[in-house]
Amino acid sequence: MFDSSGRVVRNGTRRPVALITGASSGIGTAVAEQLASEGSWRLLLNGRDEERLGDVAVRTRGTALAADVTDPQARARLAREAVAHGGRVDALVCGAGIGWAGSFTGMPLEAIDRVLSVNLAAVVHLVRLLLPGMVARRTGRVVLIGSVAGTVGVRDEAVYSATKGGLMAFADSLRYELASSGVRVSMVMPGAVDTPFFGRRGVPYGRSRPKPVPPGQVADAVRRALVSGRSDAYVPGWLSVPARLHGAAPGVFRTLAQRFG
Repeated sequence: MFDSSGRVVRNGTRRPVALITGASSGIGTAVAEQLASEGSWRLLLNGRDEERLGDVAVRTRGTALAADVTDPQARARLAREAVAHGGRVDALVCGAGIGWAGSFTGMPLEAIDRVLSVNLAAVVHLVRLLLPGMVARRTGRVVLIGSVAGTVGVRDEAVYSATKGGLMAFADSLRYELASSGVRVSMVMPGAVDTPFFGRRGVPYGRSRPKPVPPGQVADAVRRALVSGRSDAYVPGWLSVPARLHGAAPGVFRTLAQRFG
């Protein structure tokens, strides 16, 4: 599936198979469109909205596999159907995610559970279902869509930030475990992205910076992660600067964050 330099290659006449969750909108749709434009992949597309997912599948010549990844039975069925349709899953792109903004003390309990379930628990469980096949074949890619919020924390997005921070620790732990397996785990960490995400969480994006980037820019980072197996990518790239500052001098970062937002 990947040559010694990480490039996507066909296995005979078979194209590598990518399963993309959250493919019915936003970043997931952009990833599907990006990979479809290359023509190198067989696409398996997951989302909850069957109508929108079907439209994306038609445009990208992919296979729609509608399922709620937070439901254990539906998630297990999705993994089985993905392997049945593709013969295997060479790459998993976890694009499904939701947000919630507001004070933590005012966050409804059911909203806490939903954000944790979609953004963290469902991802961990789906990776657990599909990773063994990659390890057995000694090749594969897992790309997790994180957020700069998981690196530095964001005011009024405590639970969302916690889920994305959890994904970062999950990815790091897997990298150590899989170092000699031929499977690579990547994190793509955007800032604000111009998608329906903010409308669906119920609070529009109101910060003056960073400005939202187009979802295609995130999709391009995902494509590069699939090809190279690179561990971390920030979108836009300058967001790695506050991330590094937070890691090197957290006290300084927090002072600046309190002052400037």
